[in-house]
Amino acid sequence: MSVDKNPSRIAGMFDAIAPRYDLLNHVLSAGLDRRWRDRAVDALGLGPNARVLDLCTGTGDLAIATITRAAGATVVGVDFAGEMLRLGLAKVRRGALESRIRLVRGDAARIPVATASCDAATIAFGIRNVAEPERALAELARVLRPGGRLAILEFGQPRIPGVRTLYAWYFRYLLPLVGRTVSKHQSAYSYLPASVGTFPPPPEFCRMLAAANFSHVRAVPLTFGIVYLYVAVREA
Repeated sequence: MSVDKNPSRIAGMFDAIAPRYDLLNHVLSAGLDRRWRDRAVDALGLGPNARVLDLCTGTGDLAIATITRAAGATVVGVDFAGEMLRLGLAKVRRGALESRIRLVRGDAARIPVATASCDAATIAFGIRNVAEPERALAELARVLRPGGRLAILEFGQPRIPGVRTLYAWYFRYLLPLVGRTVSKHQSAYSYLPASVGTFPPPPEFCRMLAAANFSHVRAVPLTFGIVYLYVAVREA
């Protein structure tokens, strides 16, 4: 099954659902999205004053979690959906976080950040939306300094058979219904399960990371494997 990941189409879709995006993330994950983001930040092992890139930052929740959990860290959040960034900027301003979080509109295939300028990088539920994920991973390797750490959160398939069956029903039928009702967008929450279904399984995605000049690659299942946390280190 192919999924249309034309950048303009995907950006337009996220712009359309932006006003309800955070609410739906919290509701549809039963609040677990916050815990998953915390796990990703903790996996980076950030030192004092770390410089972090948050790619596909959306409304900035992972960027905010990063500076909350890492002393002195600063984050550049990059996304191609202007409305998502506008809402993220409003959050940053409400929290008076402008000195620690900078939001930039940009493409994952051409990250507007200098080479070897970041100590760590993150992506939360965005890599599967990128038309050329291999190119995005190569860009992440470019902007990270040697030894810099990468943490990626992405949906997966539960490993326990009964949980897997229940989750498949929820993901295929209930999630799109709730998503359409709340967001008023007819296709966005049908796209979600379709895009997850075409994303590479953990072993394959780990190989993609290794091919992009990352080492010590791990795929850590969270919440029965509903989500995977991928952790890797930029090779020297």
